Amino acid sequence: MIGQRLYRARKAAGLSLRDLGDKIGLTHAAIKKYEDEMSTPTSTTLLKLARALNVRTEYFFRPETVALDRIEYRKRSTLPKKRLEAIEHEVIDQIERRIELENLFPTPPVVPFAPVSALPAQITDLSQIENIVELVRKAWDLGYDPIPDLIDVLETHGIRVFMIDANTDPKFDGLAASVNQMPIIVVGSNWPGDRQRFTLAHELGHLMMADRLAAGIDEEVACDRFAGAFLIPRKSVEQELGTHRNCIEPKELSLLKEEFGLSMAGILYRVRDLGIVTPAWRDEQAKLFRIKGWHLTEPGRQCPAEKSHVFEQMVFHALAEDYIGESKAAELMRISLTSFQRIRALEGSDVAAHQ
Repeated sequence: MIGQRLYRARKAAGLSLRDLGDKIGLTHAAIKKYEDEMSTPTSTTLLKLARALNVRTEYFFRPETVALDRIEYRKRSTLPKKRLEAIEHEVIDQIERRIELENLFPTPPVVPFAPVSALPAQITDLSQIENIVELVRKAWDLGYDPIPDLIDVLETHGIRVFMIDANTDPKFDGLAASVNQMPIIVVGSNWPGDRQRFTLAHELGHLMMADRLAAGIDEEVACDRFAGAFLIPRKSVEQELGTHRNCIEPKELSLLKEEFGLSMAGILYRVRDLGIVTPAWRDEQAKLFRIKGWHLTEPGRQCPAEKSHVFEQMVFHALAEDYIGESKAAELMRISLTSFQRIRALEGSDVAAHQ
């Protein structure tokens, strides 16, 4: 058990056998023996390994193991294999702690995900996606207003959302997978809010339109359209901008971005797809964005990052009902017992990032 978990923690940390050995004063061969279950580390060595890998010693004895199925990276081909492995192992650790926590509850704390039943069996044209989004938003009682907390909406409907620190991976644009038939979505914790929201909505599109797209329809293009429509539905766009425009001011785009959490560039695609502006006008604006550098950093107030509070709330729920004690709660949140006690006493900072 220790060997496999040591291997996964090392991969999650992005360390080679030699790197880890150097950190704790052992040879790479000694680390390899631990991972191959040919040797067992002493308690002192185990503590050194935990510190070097930024895990608690309890991690090495956790019984639950999971595997990611149907992994989809939006930019998988451009990410180094070593970083892909680290991301996958980091996600698995979060999922294991989440499943372990959920299994402590007498009744499941999260409803299972199910696609909206009223969706058409086949999508033969991208324009159908507008109606599909309306059906989803209606089934989920979202109306046409902006969605202030997208992660909460997804979690409420059985999609587990996890965050990783992806600031050092500009080529990573999100991950979708399933564990025990449970859909999960992974985004960068420190991304701008509009990027997080678009990735979350894009991956929701994959789930809702799975096996429904006719041959010849590009799935990524379809999910991009789903994402834009889900974040700012057709009726909202037309109410804000009208049904036909010769030109739209950048400030209008910026204000809509603040309201709905979709990038200015994303809104340009929306107004083109809905026929509010011509494709030629949208292309001109895209060129202008590149000239001004807005394709990298858009002007105006940035969208706040999404925050995931579900895991932390579940920890304190389990603690309040005596399903776990403080030590277990601290272990699940990957913090020291002292830090957890300060947070419980409302003396600490937000630790949602520890999920």
